[in-house]
Amino acid sequence: MHTLYDSDTYSVTHMLANAMVTDATPELSRDRTEPVRMAPTLARHGFEIVDKRANKEVYLDGSWAELFQQHISAWQQNTPTQEEVEDTLEQYAELAQNPVLVH
Repeated sequence: MHTLYDSDTYSVTHMLANAMVTDATPELSRDRTEPVRMAPTLARHGFEIVDKRANKEVYLDGSWAELFQQHISAWQQNTPTQEEVEDTLEQYAELAQNPVLVH
């Protein structure tokens, strides 16, 4: 989990899937008493965008996360102003339906 952006209005966190196992071939344990660890079958990375004004958050994964990643890549090429970043985040925040809860 990496915080990519944090302002008075928005927070963006990159959520990383579990670490991938380098050898995805399952192996039996030598004494067969220990459970065998399997590699995750579907690694899902995503982005959590929190609208601090509305106390709502949206989690982007799949094609939404890919689209947002394209924005991040473009921002790395041409550094945007804070206003440009916040305008983009506002568009995504319109998707937010989940209230922010503290556990």
